[in-house]
Amino acid sequence: MRTTITIDEQVYREAKAMAATSSRTVSELIEDAVRTALRAGERPSGELEPLPTFGHGGVHAGIDLAHRSSLTDAMDAGDALDALH
Repeated sequence: MRTTITIDEQVYREAKAMAATSSRTVSELIEDAVRTALRAGERPSGELEPLPTFGHGGVHAGIDLAHRSSLTDAMDAGDALDALH
């Protein structure tokens, strides 16, 4: 389908340069960008992708994530232990 849109001149220059470096036309680049934006809008609001996790065991004993002071106290204690080694 052929249509006319208005695009900021600087955005168009950047799109044209990116299209040239990726061996695509500006139209193809814009189509891909619009498809990506539309897919992002399909995600139900409030639902986030799961974050990667590392290690095991969860939160260390004595740390209450609802209270920032317990976390900073634990970090300070860790710094004190590192200084002894």
